Amino acid sequence: MNESKKIKMVLWTVLFANIAAALIKIAVGQMIKSASMTADGFHSFTDGTSNIVGLIGIHLAAKPRDEDHPYGHKKFENLAGLFISGMLGVISFKIVMEAFLRFKTAVTPSISVESLILLVFTLIVNIFVAVYEYKQGKSLKSTILISDSMHTRSDIFISIGVLLTLICIHLGVPSIIDPVVSIIVSGFIMHAAYEIFQTTCGPLLDQAIIDPNEVKDIVLSFDEVKDVHEIRSRGREDDMYIDLHICIDPNTSFLKSHELTDAIEKKLKHKINENMEVIIRTEPFNNFL
Repeated sequence: MNESKKIKMVLWTVLFANIAAALIKIAVGQMIKSASMTADGFHSFTDGTSNIVGLIGIHLAAKPRDEDHPYGHKKFENLAGLFISGMLGVISFKIVMEAFLRFKTAVTPSISVESLILLVFTLIVNIFVAVYEYKQGKSLKSTILISDSMHTRSDIFISIGVLLTLICIHLGVPSIIDPVVSIIVSGFIMHAAYEIFQTTCGPLLDQAIIDPNEVKDIVLSFDEVKDVHEIRSRGREDDMYIDLHICIDPNTSFLKSHELTDAIEKKLKHKINENMEVIIRTEPFNNFL
């Protein structure tokens, strides 16, 4: 099974878990009239929506290289991440607006033991989803899985906050705490949106992915290389590109030069990442004397 199919399987598994958790939270939140729990439910629902966006992104990213896209379609994964980030921002704003309405018209949630048990159950689901998706993302080197797990991870802290809020209200704390916590929930959502935005933007903007000094040390370990400069890198862990210039003895034959660049490429891949393409330009060292 190729990596894209494995990523899709993870996303489908997580999608069903997120939708189940979201429906439970929203239904219970509406029944007990809890703004914070309903907000948490909508947040979980966006987790499911982001899984769908991820599935679309993975489908497009898995397309092979073609004449119009000689570097492939991997960046569709990053575009999907940006869409998830924007969607979270909109949800966060909506939750804040609803919370301010609750400040004007206070509603006391009707807490029951059953609702608390259901919230604990959804919390367990959130923990499973976040841990499972993050581990799979690291294993498969998938930007979309790692980004989505960061989104889901915020659900854990949000659900804990909502659970403590409902317990406090059940124990007699003023109901004003409910919209206050829903605003805090929106803050977590916005933070998740920022983290995803930061993670996905780098490859889209060709941000450097490897420390040039690390590349320089590896290249200069070859005695034939007198100098190395113009080191540039871009891409992602599963789709990396590095180009650099090396200076060698001008009397080196074409064959020896080719063998040297091949050896440098193999060592860079071995030391840094096998999923990379390396472009090396050779220059005569005399130019720098």
